[in-house]
Amino acid sequence: MRYLRLLLVSLALLLVTATAVAQDAPKEIFVYTDSDTNISDWWTNTLIPAFEAEHPEYKVVLTIVRGVGGGNDDIANRALAALETGDDPQVDYFETMNVDEAQEWVDKELFLEITEENVPNIANVIEATNRLPGEIPYRGSQVLLAYNSEFVAEDEVPTTYEELMQWIQDHPGQFVYNRPDKGGSGAAMVTRAIFEVTGKDPSLFVPGEADAALIDQFPKAWELLSSVHEDMYEQGAYPAGNTPVLELFANGSVNMITAWSDQALQAMNKGLLPEGAKLAQLQDLPFTGGYSYSAIPSNSTNQEGALALANFVLSPAIQESIVNEIGGFPAVAWSELPEELQTQFTDVITDTVPTWPGGDYGAAMVEGWYNNVATNIDPAS
Repeated sequence: MRYLRLLLVSLALLLVTATAVAQDAPKEIFVYTDSDTNISDWWTNTLIPAFEAEHPEYKVVLTIVRGVGGGNDDIANRALAALETGDDPQVDYFETMNVDEAQEWVDKELFLEITEENVPNIANVIEATNRLPGEIPYRGSQVLLAYNSEFVAEDEVPTTYEELMQWIQDHPGQFVYNRPDKGGSGAAMVTRAIFEVTGKDPSLFVPGEADAALIDQFPKAWELLSSVHEDMYEQGAYPAGNTPVLELFANGSVNMITAWSDQALQAMNKGLLPEGAKLAQLQDLPFTGGYSYSAIPSNSTNQEGALALANFVLSPAIQESIVNEIGGFPAVAWSELPEELQTQFTDVITDTVPTWPGGDYGAAMVEGWYNNVATNIDPAS
């Protein structure tokens, strides 16, 4: 009998110990990403260790679904099914998500509304992100001018689209952009011409059915771009992608290009571009860009941890890391970042980030460019 009592006491102690250990164990936050490797690597090597160091009560479990079925959309649909049945969605945080991509998600309020009360740092997000209530913008990218300062004097760097057109004419063969259907940096050059001839008001171009009166003005953009066609690299050669344009700039074939900010910054940080490489943005109306948005399912079982992670992502230290490590633009105001970083990027800082809706506008843009500007190129090539 004595041994039985000892055994029961031992079992009770083990149960108490196991319960205490379970209570002390970090609570898991299940995060899904379908972004490129550079982003998932940054989460794994930088963001997650920093978050867990500041919040030891949580453990982030990152699952990469890039190239797997529908990626994050499939996981969101799984969460929607769980919302309807009351089951665990097994996801607390989406690294990237367009919360209005499916009407059913909107109708059934699949994603949690983000406010200053549950994510205080959302107050620092700039208006240019145009976020929806369920979205957490945390990194951006914008098309810029990249130029070689060894050959382009600072006072000659274009600050308006008109000045850019003049610079191209004055320096034949020294500028290039890619075909607008092969990469966003080239598309930005073409859409900026469209904005130029339609009143420099990107807000006129909204998703949905295209405004015929706006498309009727596109020929003026073709005239503008055609005026510098033969002044382009090799008298009208347009590479088939963002990367080939960067390569022409890197090997000295040209001294100025349009480039995505993240791709250009990463190449500069790796020493792949000329030592004199610098970036600038047009001041009359910047080139197009956009932001990546995170989201939290409204039925997340660790909503507290997910909200803590969302707030941490928008902290100055992590926003600075986005600029320095992955070449992104911050989603918060540049004034929230260190002064030396603001000084370094003073030529590209802008709170204006025009967007292009694509759709019918995009189709008319691509067709019109091939038919009226780059008539020397086969669209199928």
